[in-house]
Amino acid sequence: MFIQTEATPNPATLKFIPGRIVLDNGTMEFASRETANRSPLAEKLFGVPGVTGVFFGSDFVTVTKDDSDWQHLKPAILGAIMEHYMSGAPLLADGSAASDEAMDEGDEFFSDDDAETVATIKDLIETRVRPAVANDGGDITFRGFKDGIVYLNMKGSCAGCPSSTATLQHGIQNLLKHFVPDVVEVRPM
Repeated sequence: MFIQTEATPNPATLKFIPGRIVLDNGTMEFASRETANRSPLAEKLFGVPGVTGVFFGSDFVTVTKDDSDWQHLKPAILGAIMEHYMSGAPLLADGSAASDEAMDEGDEFFSDDDAETVATIKDLIETRVRPAVANDGGDITFRGFKDGIVYLNMKGSCAGCPSSTATLQHGIQNLLKHFVPDVVEVRPM
């Protein structure tokens, strides 16, 4: 098994590509060791000293570190990923393939009067924003819309990335303002 690695715009995050499907649909983020109990792979990765976050995309695993050196962490992370896939263990402890998407949608907030605007915003995020940030090992999901402000959740390499403010304000905000005149600002949640 050959696992490729790619740098991301976030120097604290590295993207690992195992050459197979990681998550059937959606994404899943583990921000702490305590939340990792849903996934045997996430638990193994948090067992590597210095790992502070794990994110699953469709065909990649993004790992975030503390101030440790990638040179020391990378072999242990590669070993944990390889061991997991060679063992045939399921990605999730309960054997399901449920992603964070279903939970995220339940937490959305917006007025019923804005439903059409929100549908357009979600479509733009889904078709134009998410594919681009997935290439960088992250994800951005819609959280809400109120008073012209779009609230987004940044995950994986996007969370805590030094360039995330520029991505939000110059990239996503400009895109949404262009297509949706009701949008005045984009903020992270």
